[in-house]
This record gives sequence, structure tokens and C-alpha cells, in this order.
Amino acid sequence: MKKFTAIICTAILALSMTGCGGKEKEVTIDTTKLAEELQEAVTSDTLSETASDMLSSIYFFEDGTIESGTAYASSGATACEIAVVKSKEEKNTENVEKLFQTRVDNQSSLYASYNEGEVEKLDHAIIESAGSYTVLCVCDDTDKANEILKKYGF
Repeated sequence: MKKFTAIICTAILALSMTGCGGKEKEVTIDTTKLAEELQEAVTSDTLSETASDMLSSIYFFEDGTIESGTAYASSGATACEIAVVKSKEEKNTENVEKLFQTRVDNQSSLYASYNEGEVEKLDHAIIESAGSYTVLCVCDDTDKANEILKKYGF
């Protein structure tokens, strides 16, 4: 009986130690640096930085949910757009992803009416989260964008 108890205790101890080993490392990102890097590397269009106080009205973030963010958008000639935001709490990233998807869907409907060629970019939009950070990237080179995002922990 003592052997059986020792084996069970050893198994429980081994399982409890492996449960802690899978924890992801903390992600820390400079939102401006990442947005600038994406803007320079993956779009052929010249994007303009969006004023930070306009982010809530463009993406419909709820007051107090976003800690910081940087966004770049086209003048309307192309669908290219980049937004990198940090939520105050990690639990808000799922909602930010949904808001980014709503933005992509709305832009897709808009571009379908006057510049159908840009809809393909929107169909391949990248929306990713890591920790408290969420990225929206509508661009010409999704492979390069994914490579950059991987480097940042996405």
C-alpha cells in the first residue's frame, strides 16, 4: 500500500510540474515601433498616421479599454491599414479582435462598391493578439507581415 501511495504521489507531482511549464512568456511591444516597421515593410501605399485620439472613433473601442496604440491608414486609394493597440487588460484582446474584424468587414463592403481590387487585401487581413496587444494589418505582403509579427511574439 505504501508503494502504491508513493507511486500516486510521484505521478501527481510530475503532472503538477508539467502544468506550470507551458506558461507563455510575457510579451512587451512598443506599439509605435511595430506599426512603423509594418508600415515601411509591407505596403506600397504611403500611409498617414492616425491621431491617437481618433482610434476610439475609428475602431469603436470602449472608453478605458485601450492603454496605447498606433495606427496608419491610406487616404482611401488603397485598403492598406495598420493598427497596433495595447489593451489595459489582456481579457479585452478578444473584443479588440472582433472590432478589428468589424472594421475589415465594413471596409470590404465599401471598397467593393468602388475599388474591387482592394477587397482581396481585406480578405487576407491579419488580425492577431499576443498578451495585451492586438494587431490589424491590411497590406500588400502578408508573408512579410507575418514574419515581422512572429519576431514580436505573435
